[in-house]
Amino acid sequence: MTDTPHAGAGWFSTLLGSASFARAYTLTVFSAVFSAFAIERIAGHVTYVTIIASLCLLGIAVMVVRRREISLLRLVPTSVIVFIGWAFASVFWSSDFGKSFWSWVSLLGVAFLAVVIGHVRDTLQTVRALGDVLRVLLAASLVVEVLSGILLDIPFTFLGVQGDIAEFGPIQGIFGTRNLLGFVAVIALITFLIEYRTQSVRPGVSVASVVLAGGLAVLSDSPTVVVLALGVGLAVGALVLVRHAAPERRAALQLSLGALVVIGVFVGYAARHPIIALLGAGSDFSMRVDLWNQMVDLVRFRPVQGWGWFGPWDLHEFPFNAVNALLGEQHATGLNAFFDVTLQLGWVGLVLFIALGALALARSWLVAGERRSVVYAWTPLVLVALLIDSMFESFTLTGLGWLMLVLCTVRAGQSRSWRERLDSGVDAGGPASAEDQGLPHAQGDSRTQG
Repeated sequence: MTDTPHAGAGWFSTLLGSASFARAYTLTVFSAVFSAFAIERIAGHVTYVTIIASLCLLGIAVMVVRRREISLLRLVPTSVIVFIGWAFASVFWSSDFGKSFWSWVSLLGVAFLAVVIGHVRDTLQTVRALGDVLRVLLAASLVVEVLSGILLDIPFTFLGVQGDIAEFGPIQGIFGTRNLLGFVAVIALITFLIEYRTQSVRPGVSVASVVLAGGLAVLSDSPTVVVLALGVGLAVGALVLVRHAAPERRAALQLSLGALVVIGVFVGYAARHPIIALLGAGSDFSMRVDLWNQMVDLVRFRPVQGWGWFGPWDLHEFPFNAVNALLGEQHATGLNAFFDVTLQLGWVGLVLFIALGALALARSWLVAGERRSVVYAWTPLVLVALLIDSMFESFTLTGLGWLMLVLCTVRAGQSRSWRERLDSGVDAGGPASAEDQGLPHAQGDSRTQG
């Protein structure tokens, strides 16, 4: 994704428009957003906000410099715009306009970072950047847990690390909770396996990365990891079938797989109690059900518009303080993105959120099934992980989960969208790249271009 700056361009514009800066920017965004918990615990919330705000300003500058490469018509998917727009509208009927507005600004800022990455990096370059960041963060998590639980044998209270790695978990690393560590580990596994298949890193690095991510996923002892791994594994199998099917049989196969998914959801719901017992998550699930029931009761008072956007719960604001008071708990989220969206944005928000995820998944799935390069499988597999995890956590509404959701939505919209009928221009990469031709990049290119 290189471009030639126009004659007379200053050194700063040349820097902002270079491929090297695009790679450095992408690495920095991933590092900052995925390290949010550690940054806030070590340096404070203001420091994290300053980092994100600075990256947004840099992102604006990058987009201005690259404006000739970018089509405004294909800049942001409509589903993302409408969802963020409805969240902004909800600010006006929330219990605290100021807090709700700044939470919306945070939602918008992280989404903008994802849009910038989606337009300055292609899919393989995004995978490589994310893989490099996750290797470092997961290794740092392992080092912290080993120091706390084995070498020093003391908890690191500033990170919330209890040092239970000697008892084989649960551990949380630098991510704050074991469920978030498990979720990141699954995203990392998808990314590392795509790296291996595209030969964009050395085989030894790929194997070590997979072992690291898999080991931390197991040590997190998170019940959601089992469900995530099973769901992503089934998605991989289905995608392999689609990619190897004859073109004339692909549509029928897609419909059959869709029917199996619907049947599987109903069977899973009917057999939820045995499944929960098998996972050993009975008490955890019971707690979540109690929480969701209270949230549904409050949604009935404002079923259409919800109570206003806050993202992570403000424990002093209604209705979140009411939910926690009734349960005698201190929940910071609804532990389910779909229920959380419904509580804050009503049924309108829920429909928009489901449409956002479903359209992105459908588009990226069709592209992955038709194009030859395996790198196209990354987007639908990450979306599968995000949507499955949304049934047990609210990660996809803020922070790293929201970043990945918008990034995958932007990537899916670039490959298959109604905009292609109106705009025949190419993406930010300019002329067709190796990825567009269905061929993996050469290993040397991946190291130099990102």
